[in-house]
Amino acid sequence: MGGIWNAIGDYWWLIFVVGGSVGGVTRGIGAWNERRAQRRLERYRIKQEASVARAEAESRGRVDSAAVQAELAAAAAEHERTDETWFAYETDLATLLDYPMLVDLREPLTETFHRDRSRAELLRPAPDSTDQGAVRSYRDAVHAYSTSLAVAEQEAKRRRRNDFSPVEQERLARAQRLLALAMNDAASGEERRQAYARARSELDGLIALPTAGAAALERRVQAAIEAG
Repeated sequence: MGGIWNAIGDYWWLIFVVGGSVGGVTRGIGAWNERRAQRRLERYRIKQEASVARAEAESRGRVDSAAVQAELAAAAAEHERTDETWFAYETDLATLLDYPMLVDLREPLTETFHRDRSRAELLRPAPDSTDQGAVRSYRDAVHAYSTSLAVAEQEAKRRRRNDFSPVEQERLARAQRLLALAMNDAASGEERRQAYARARSELDGLIALPTAGAAALERRVQAAIEAG
């Protein structure tokens, strides 16, 4: 026993070396734990920020989609109103002859209106579209169509038949009366057929009737002939 204590006495300085090493290890472990805790907190913070950013982006996406849909609905409504204005002329051929400029494609205003009409229809997106670029292109095309029709309509009403010679104006007037007869349900089928054929003859070389309106009238005349 005395030998052990003598040995310890000879190496007493190791206590400070070992103690210092243990203390260093303890401090190192503490620092590592602290860094690990900080990294965990940093990962949690990043994850929370990402979640918040994702939620904000989704919210903006919902708001943007709703705004695009509202813009599309407004453009579609304007498109429908403009179509109705034109269809009122297109399907009432007798009235259209009061304003023949609307179907005279030699007129720049008329050509522009018909081109804008085709473009607006071509660019019409699907009803559920949320493509902002496509919707805005459609909106602009519809606005151009509406504007060009209004300008052409105003000019056609101002000019009426004045661009035609007196002889041509007489032909337009006769064609107008004949078309009114062709659309008269009280007339016989044969009367309506003859009136329509004579009206087309009067208009030949002057103006071209709108395809849709002419086709609809031809169907009415044919139905009247078959019924008679």
